Order: sequence, then structure tokens, then C-alpha cells
Amino acid sequence: MSTKNNKILVTGSKGTRLKPYTVVLPKPLMPIGEYPILEVVIRQLASHGFNHITISVNHQAELIKTFFGDGSKWDIKIDYSMEDKPLGTMGPIRLISDLPEDFLVMNGDILTDLNYSQFYQNHINNNNMFTISSYSRSHMIDYGVLKTNENCNLIGFSEKPIKKYEVSMGIYMVNRLVLNYIPESNKFGFDDLMLTLLKKQKTVIVKSYSGNWLDIGRPDDYVQAIEQFSKMKDKYING
Repeated sequence: MSTKNNKILVTGSKGTRLKPYTVVLPKPLMPIGEYPILEVVIRQLASHGFNHITISVNHQAELIKTFFGDGSKWDIKIDYSMEDKPLGTMGPIRLISDLPEDFLVMNGDILTDLNYSQFYQNHINNNNMFTISSYSRSHMIDYGVLKTNENCNLIGFSEKPIKKYEVSMGIYMVNRLVLNYIPESNKFGFDDLMLTLLKKQKTVIVKSYSGNWLDIGRPDDYVQAIEQFSKMKDKYING
């Protein structure tokens, strides 16, 4: 994999799901063991050949910039894109002036052992415009679920059924062509972009991953991430 690639971390979320922890710290600085989650991500990206990371910041930007600096600590280049107002997950891409033809976009609060370089190369080799890394998640409904007919008669019953969903991991490979579908200076999330591309009948590739993935923005995942990282630190930090 070429090392001449920008990687953008969308870190503008205020972490409302993790309050009260994120009242003091921005979510990317939440600790996983002795490291902030974003440092874990940066170490992983550096080990996979990425040497230029642009961090999109708004909420508590100075804390993030003070901690990560210019990236020399990890032998990579880090710079920052400042949002004057929250622009969502995809809106900040419009602010980056030096985007390469293809680049990685991800949230800065993810614990995963995804092989970023393989994900990157698969996107390039297949000339994709947008590639989503996905994960299969199970969700239990905490109720007895009733199925009725048009006469309100009970015709089926499931006690706390478990549903499986394919969900976005918050990790994407993007071609510059996507900029044509992102409006300038407006809040524009991943959901907005997907609905736009579907409407325009543009191809979006979903690549399922079966390894480890946790979104520490969810309190349950955060607790699990701390436990998992303590057991698998070498795997996450050293590959």
C-alpha cells in the first residue's frame, strides 16, 4: 500500500451517549487502558502505512490538538480541519483541500482489529466509489413480541426475539467523486450521503468484517472495549 494517503478522522461528535464522562473529555480522548481510543487508532493506521492523518475537530478541539500535536510522536503527519459549526460525518470532507483520489474516512472512537491496508487496497483494486466496512450485530427485543392479523387476533408470539443486522462500522473508503454528492457548508451525515447515492443509483460496496469491532460511543461497548483491550493489547497495538 502506498503511504501517500490522507486519512480523515471525523471527531466532531460531542459524545452525548457517554455522559457524564464526555463532559470533561472529548470522546476520542476517552481512555482504553493507558491510551486514549484515538491514539490506539492512530498507532494502528501508522502500522498499516498511513502517514498523513487529518483530524476534523470542533468540540473541545484544543484538547485534541494539544494531545496529538503534529503526529511526530508516532512518526506520521497530523493536521487539523476546524469546523466552525458541526457538519456531520461527511460534511467535513468538503473542507479538506488536499484530498487524494481515494482516502479513508472513519470515526475516531472505534476499537477494531480490521486490517486497514487490506480494506484500502480492496477498494482501490475494484475501482469502488464508496466502500463501507460492515459488521453483523445481534439485538434482543426486551419484550414479548405479538403478531396479529387484521381482526386483531393473535396469530404468532415470540418471547424476546433476537434480530440480526448488518451495521456500518464507521469506517469507509471514499473516492473523490463522492464530493459531487456532498453539499458545501451544510451538516451532512453518513445517512444523508447513503440516501443520496441510493437515489442517484450509484454503487456502494459493503464489505463485511467478522473480527473484533466495538463502538465506544455506546456505554455497553465502552465497558466491553476496556475489558477486551486489556486482554488483547498486543494484538491491537502491534498487530
